[in-house]
Amino acid sequence: MGKKAREIVKGDIEELIRLLNKAYADEWIAYFYYLHAAKMAKGLNAPTVAEALEKAAKDELEHMNELAERIIHLGGEPIKDFGKLVSEANCPRVELPTDWGDLKAILRAVIDAERCAIDVYNKMLEWLQNTGKDPVTWQVVRHIMQEEIEHEDLFETMLGESY
Repeated sequence: MGKKAREIVKGDIEELIRLLNKAYADEWIAYFYYLHAAKMAKGLNAPTVAEALEKAAKDELEHMNELAERIIHLGGEPIKDFGKLVSEANCPRVELPTDWGDLKAILRAVIDAERCAIDVYNKMLEWLQNTGKDPVTWQVVRHIMQEEIEHEDLFETMLGESY
């Protein structure tokens, strides 16, 4: 990170990198589970559910890349050990059903995962607002949170539980 960029970041950069790495781990995990569920889903509406899951998985991969880039810009290193992804994640598991034909259970599982992600990013925005002022990270996290909110809404709509 350049000199001027360091001047605008207020707060504990190491803590910010730690928070970003935890979210980075979450995105890897979501990507893995969503793509797996998309490939395994069975039943009459499985193609529709699989398409939505594959799109969400691509978004999670995009989020992971955005977080990795920000971690690097801040002078950190993204988690490089796959084993650490689970232990560092805020949301370490998506509770997928054993019956791949239970599309409602798959959708409920990914809704829970999206809600966890929304909580994580909301807390990170609160931290940035109150403690770790960094306008660039704020924009990255806000963008990711917006997409997580869109995912939750999509999966709720597919389940027929829009509010």
